[in-house]
Amino acid sequence: MAKIRMNTEFRNKLSNRYKEFAEQENTQEREAYLLARENVNEQYKSAFELAKQIVERAYPPEDVKVLRHFKSKYGSPCDVVAKDKCFYFAHSEDVDEDNNQKETSSHFDFGLYGNLNGNEYSSDDGRKFAYAYYRDELKAKGLNADILAEQEGKNDNPYKTKHIEQNDKELGYRSSYHSDNNTGITRDYNSHFELDVIGTSHCRSRTIACTKNEYEQLEQWRMAKANLVAKHQTWVDTITSQCNEIKTGLKAYKFLSEGIELMENLGCSN
Repeated sequence: MAKIRMNTEFRNKLSNRYKEFAEQENTQEREAYLLARENVNEQYKSAFELAKQIVERAYPPEDVKVLRHFKSKYGSPCDVVAKDKCFYFAHSEDVDEDNNQKETSSHFDFGLYGNLNGNEYSSDDGRKFAYAYYRDELKAKGLNADILAEQEGKNDNPYKTKHIEQNDKELGYRSSYHSDNNTGITRDYNSHFELDVIGTSHCRSRTIACTKNEYEQLEQWRMAKANLVAKHQTWVDTITSQCNEIKTGLKAYKFLSEGIELMENLGCSN
């Protein structure tokens, strides 16, 4: 029986088979990613409890209750209480080079797509966290949760855009500014981290005072989110590097049987 010659289609199929195997392999990079995801859950709980204490110190629940009563009685003119998941926290315990007191502030967004650097404007950083955190759920739907990690350093392109749109749709993400537009996973996630604030203005105009210690604890939570993104990136980079080596090796094979034998030797024949 004549041997089947290797071609691009077979190389891609074998390479994809190896990628699936590599993603399930217990490596240091995979374990670091999983531990980082667990740490995020722990950090979220403690950071949000701290944020709740800070916010309720600024906007006492009893005041919120009174204002809600006035709204029910007088309508929209008293509509000044709203739920929010992001806050500007600030402390004034540092001094500048002239030994003058200075304010240190930052934007802390507890939403799934919230920023990782204190910038209130959305960026791919929030997406990187969302995709890394819900990687299993996205993969189970046949989606590419690793798209941003795989495309790191590359310009926007149709392939990247397509997968971003698919992931965002699955997660129910529509907007970082209008949370009511979000659905599904994103809306449910965000709803667990909303607090009552007083004032109808944008969060930047209602900076909430905290202590330096509280501020630094919140920064630790945000760093935990960034660490998950970094560990995910490292893991994906490792898999990508291995897959590229496999692709290069397969180019040297003339027959499909040689590629299948390679997969068997690597332990990913199934």
